[in-house]
Amino acid sequence: MGNPSGVRKPITHVVFDMDGLLLDTEKFYTEVQEIILARYNKTFDWSLKAKMMGMKAIEAAKVFVEATGISDSLTPEQFLVEREAMLQSLFPTSELMPGVSRLLKHLHAKGVPIAVATGSHRRHFELKTQRHGEMFSLMHHVVLGDDPEVKQGKPSPDVFLAAAKRFEGGPVDPSNILVFEDAPSGVLAAKNAGMSVVMVPDPRLDKSFHDAADQVLKSLLDFNPSEWALPPFEDNGS
Repeated sequence: MGNPSGVRKPITHVVFDMDGLLLDTEKFYTEVQEIILARYNKTFDWSLKAKMMGMKAIEAAKVFVEATGISDSLTPEQFLVEREAMLQSLFPTSELMPGVSRLLKHLHAKGVPIAVATGSHRRHFELKTQRHGEMFSLMHHVVLGDDPEVKQGKPSPDVFLAAAKRFEGGPVDPSNILVFEDAPSGVLAAKNAGMSVVMVPDPRLDKSFHDAADQVLKSLLDFNPSEWALPPFEDNGS
């Protein structure tokens, strides 16, 4: 999908998902889940990954043990405890995804308010972002998965509606907000909130998941702010 189409209200605020969109953390979940499943002679495939992406931890855990047929051997809670121990050492090594630094610095410099809306809980957020304080300091606010206002995880719109409320002078009209997401559940959550969505999916994700997004890009490096009536980049993409 190329240019955003149709008549819409001007975009005044931008909200970013975090895992797999700003930070290259989705690979950690895949790696750990493959290790756990190998014990049961099972494999982890991308259709299951697509279902789990963007969900709250306990919701994703239920999907995981049921879809893989290991629920008799491992409860969702046991799975999370086991996964947690392995993830704790991986999260602090998180790297920024391509194009993140340029886009965040550009929007911030141009006075476009930006925020994060993530399913990650605070303890994980702090581990994942500890090397990226400068980037995350540009955010007006961050809404986390364990926020009291987030009753349900994505694809429920809770996290994005909470983000819209907390901008200065909020709540901001959802139709004025552009969301960046990599996960199918996140795209649906943003659409359920009444927002426009640019999807930057993993290339392994089945293309049928692209349909709900307003625009699909291979990378944040491909984003052209002018297509959304946002201030244009002043450089040549470097």
